[in-house]
Amino acid sequence: MPAPSPYAAALSAIPRRDRDLTILGARTHVAEYGPADAPRTLVVVHGFRGDHHGLEPVIAHLPDLRIIAPDLPGFGASAPLPDREHDIGGYAEWLDALLTALGVRGTAVLLGHSFGSIVVAGALAAGVPAPRSVLINPIGQPALAGPRGILTRGAVAFYRLGAMLPERAGFALLRSRAITRIMSASMAKTRETSLRRWIHEEHDRYFSGFAERDSLLEAFRASVSNDVSDFAAEVTVPTLLIAAEQDDITPLEAQHRLVRLFPDARLVVVPDVGHLVHYEAPAAAARAIREFLA
Repeated sequence: MPAPSPYAAALSAIPRRDRDLTILGARTHVAEYGPADAPRTLVVVHGFRGDHHGLEPVIAHLPDLRIIAPDLPGFGASAPLPDREHDIGGYAEWLDALLTALGVRGTAVLLGHSFGSIVVAGALAAGVPAPRSVLINPIGQPALAGPRGILTRGAVAFYRLGAMLPERAGFALLRSRAITRIMSASMAKTRETSLRRWIHEEHDRYFSGFAERDSLLEAFRASVSNDVSDFAAEVTVPTLLIAAEQDDITPLEAQHRLVRLFPDARLVVVPDVGHLVHYEAPAAAARAIREFLA
């Protein structure tokens, strides 16, 4: 029997609307939550290999906001971009076009989690307008520099092999349940059995929802070749960093360095949690967001 979501009841009470838009020549799936006439709109960008479901626990704690959650190109129900690289520049251009199509360019607060934090920071640095931004578990230093650097090197080899193998074998490797569980177990910090089981099942459900190997490999290269510190100095809007005390990907010391690179930023640290703040401590993240927007 699947583990129940701790956030299902709160999420089910929030209105949801789904639609597909054509953005830069590709289908983009968008899930929209909350009242359509809410005074604040938040556009949220998920992390690498996830889709919009990953940020639903945070959304469940912000029922009074209008929250727009797209699937990144090549992930979830969104198609890859046909004529652009799936790098930070390509994703930033896509995000800008999406905001324009939604009619919220310049008015929506932008939020990114993990890899999404790099996409949002890159878009803002490139001139995409927004009143404020929120970065959850921001990637604040080069991927090979942190305590998980050796795992990153292993991941580089893993994705390279997945791209080199014949198509069927390559997809089987990249969608391996065993590899997904290793990744999930390495990030989860909670000792609560039911929550930990639910997190693993969420990764099983959504971590392999990518469209093709080429766009996946391009996105992976972007995720390990860039970090928020590359763009921080050019992000001039007020920015909230929500970091985790036990994040192995960007340790707390690096987050304190990162916040000083922004012209206008503040840092909130969530204790006793790692890179899965959105799963393990969404109420704390939502509280910090609410205070920041107020």
